Amino acid sequence: MSSVWEKSVVSLVFEKAMLKSPSVLMVLSQLGRRSEVKLARPLHQMVKMAKQVQARRLEGTDKNPWVEFVKLANENEAVNLGQGFPDFAPPEFSREAFRQAVSGDIMLNQYTRAFGHPPLVKILAQFFGKLLEQELDPLNNVLVTVGAYGALFYAFQALVDEGDEVIIIEPYFDCYEPMTKMAGGRPVFVALQPPPAHDGQLMSSGDWKLDPAELASKFTPRTKAIVINSPNNPLGKVFSREELEVIANLCRKHDVLCFSDEVYQWLVYDEQKHISIASLPGMWERTLTIGSAGKTFSATGWKLGWVLGPDRLLKHLRTVHQNSLYHCPTQAQEAVFSSFERELRLFGQPDSYFVQLPKALQKKRDHMLNSLQTIGLKPIVPQGTYFLIADISTFKKKMPHLPGSEGEAYDSRFVKWMIKNKGLVAIPVSAFYSSEQKKCFDHYIRFCFVKNDSTLDAMDDKLQQWKKDLEA
Repeated sequence: MSSVWEKSVVSLVFEKAMLKSPSVLMVLSQLGRRSEVKLARPLHQMVKMAKQVQARRLEGTDKNPWVEFVKLANENEAVNLGQGFPDFAPPEFSREAFRQAVSGDIMLNQYTRAFGHPPLVKILAQFFGKLLEQELDPLNNVLVTVGAYGALFYAFQALVDEGDEVIIIEPYFDCYEPMTKMAGGRPVFVALQPPPAHDGQLMSSGDWKLDPAELASKFTPRTKAIVINSPNNPLGKVFSREELEVIANLCRKHDVLCFSDEVYQWLVYDEQKHISIASLPGMWERTLTIGSAGKTFSATGWKLGWVLGPDRLLKHLRTVHQNSLYHCPTQAQEAVFSSFERELRLFGQPDSYFVQLPKALQKKRDHMLNSLQTIGLKPIVPQGTYFLIADISTFKKKMPHLPGSEGEAYDSRFVKWMIKNKGLVAIPVSAFYSSEQKKCFDHYIRFCFVKNDSTLDAMDDKLQQWKKDLEA
């Protein structure tokens, strides 16, 4: 008696024969009758897997807030203040560097060093060595990745083991939690706490604080790492030296690693100063410092990042890299090298892009802060990043029963209502919290102010119409 596999093969032969020649089909069908082989269903209809298809580590990580809200924004032709990217051009010197990389040396079309283009890792070592007060070896202390996302993924995969605990400070960039789980780790959350409301005065992101005692209580013998993000997305908080020292002391005491996401380090406002935790005593040897060319040079589509750290840690990230992506685009690396070469030469001078960009973005931030208040939103003044969050408590009191799916957080329902009815896109801040904390922080939404003046003007038009509706 023929096996299922054999019947499927015969079925496939019949199907192809029928497409090519009816006479061949007739011969084969007669042969099939003589051998008592019946036509089976096509192979793709027969194969059913009894085993679970997806890996267990993917469970609970399939949902992504960006996909849903971007789709909704496009369907409603709304002003997109949700996604974190500039809608203006990168600096001319970076674009020219990319043009030269594409049209110049033909070998830039080929592979370069797998762990980072030699000129790029050399300039990164020079540049950040000064900031971190470390003598960085370009070949051992720098790894180039596909965006900061890639650097984060490598860190979790290389250093977090099954059952390890990873402390995550809330609110947090949404990939930290699923990356911890995919590595087999267990996320442990500790939330920044806002102060009591200021009457008639805007709150600063710097007013949100960690409770040192609560943070200390999260460290256990199973704690492998803590993830910090300064300046913080979505809040815009820049951690002070005192706050970083509290974290550093706990890391040293409990022998814990630190994954420091510093992609917005150049985007700080109001005379704030970014401090890398790796520069504190005893922290270089246990810290991975992660950066992004996309955020640094306003070119998020280049998807080029890096991670700096001691060789004893980076060698394990290199293992993940060489067994996954292996290589980053050569021409993009060459363009980023040229851009950093310029900035190293102009470091601290008025013409430096790292001096000019935050000044320009602070004006955009202040524009949005003023505009959002006209309709009763209460923005929290960010010390850094692309973003600010706004308190929607006034609307929550007036419109507590907006439509939405069962269990959906209020800020998520509010954003969907705002997109459809007011033509403005934001991101619900509950997306940046653990399931236990979502309801405690479901009265905030995140806006991106790193937009062209025309986009901000379009926002103003929408807000003015909204104001008229409120006054009607």
